[in-house]
Amino acid sequence: MRTHDLIVLGAGTGNALVDDRFAHLDVAIVSEGPFGGTCLNAGCIPSKMLAATADVADTVRDAHRHDVDAELRRVRWADARERVFGRLDAAAKEGEEGRRASSDHITVYRGRARFTGERRLSVETEGGPLELRAERIVVAVGGRPVVPPVVADSGLPYETSDTVMRLDTPPERLVVLGGGYIAAELAHVFHSVGSHVTVVEQQDRLLAQQDEAVSEAFTDIVRDRWDLRLGRELTEVSGEPGDLRLTLDDGTELRADTLLVAVGRRPNGDRLDLDAAGIDAEDGRITVDGQLRASAEGVWALGDVSTPVPLKHVANREAEVVAHNLIHPGEPRTMSYDAVPAAVFTRPQLAQVGLTEQEAREQGLDYAAATHRYEDVAYGWALEDTQGFCKVLVDRNTGRLLGAHLLGPQAATLIQPLVVAQTFGITARDLAEKPLWIHPALTEVVENALRKLDTPAP
Repeated sequence: MRTHDLIVLGAGTGNALVDDRFAHLDVAIVSEGPFGGTCLNAGCIPSKMLAATADVADTVRDAHRHDVDAELRRVRWADARERVFGRLDAAAKEGEEGRRASSDHITVYRGRARFTGERRLSVETEGGPLELRAERIVVAVGGRPVVPPVVADSGLPYETSDTVMRLDTPPERLVVLGGGYIAAELAHVFHSVGSHVTVVEQQDRLLAQQDEAVSEAFTDIVRDRWDLRLGRELTEVSGEPGDLRLTLDDGTELRADTLLVAVGRRPNGDRLDLDAAGIDAEDGRITVDGQLRASAEGVWALGDVSTPVPLKHVANREAEVVAHNLIHPGEPRTMSYDAVPAAVFTRPQLAQVGLTEQEAREQGLDYAAATHRYEDVAYGWALEDTQGFCKVLVDRNTGRLLGAHLLGPQAATLIQPLVVAQTFGITARDLAEKPLWIHPALTEVVENALRKLDTPAP
């Protein structure tokens, strides 16, 4: 039995938690996968690097809109993949080697961990099982793609977001199962590099969790690019590797050389034998309180294994909260999820914070909504954009923002002043009228949406 002061399970955001404040402690980091976690190795960073490449390709294709004669000869997929993963794989390796070489108070164990008792673990390493214990444990083991039984039980190959970006060549015929943000981003990438993309989604719209106006607009925009099979369910996978036959619930048969499963992710808590340590969880998601403490004494959890909002920037903030609470137990901080922004890096880009209009309506709130289009501001003219818009919702009684939604270029950046306003309770009128907004910057689409709202005077 090896004993440490602190054990961190997971080398993604969990690894980032450990900084110089922990130098006086004997710390262990246990990880089954590479350092950097999903975000660095198979998630937000590689997907956005490839999405940026796809954006460049699409910009060349659309150059005629700006009276530029340009022709896209090809996207060098193998070179792009090597550029992305050559950099990221090196970063993951350097992250682990740095922990092993320069941190005399940190021990790294590679292998899958499971609880065997209160703050006790067994780790399956290449050298055999190790028994560990610690006074405090942080669980940050992330999540994994959900694979429906109809796919998993078929015995035929499929890809997930963990694997598809490392393919040697882009598929000729790609079927994407799912219509959420992962499906949308990867469909954008592969369509832009030359794949014929078919999307199968049970909902009647893509990105159905977005505001209804955004979801409807996005679905209409991509109809000309992707073959959409909406309101449909996959019932059978047959054929052979490289020539898959996918049967839908209406009897339609699709042919594809590659199937990408992107129907969601699930937390990895179900792999940890949590019951042995008295840690409460539901469907693998560890239950935590406001300070991110689990039900068992001396155990904290963060990131996709426990958070209600599985986003990397949320996990980073949770790591800050947990780190503070470990170092300053008498002055604990509480995690807030009041104004969590999110973005989808597809084409067009999407971003949101707060409530959707359908949520505001379902909650019976007295709200006002306003929309302003990119094509109605000067820089929208410059971009020749006829699709983008900003939509804002406010409480009629207080004038404070309830939610904001953007569809169009730079959406993930344009959302930020609205995030700040919602976080600090700045009214829509104050945000519109007190700061100076640069003309003719694209931020004017946000300003003008705010000015359209029917809100109380200050």
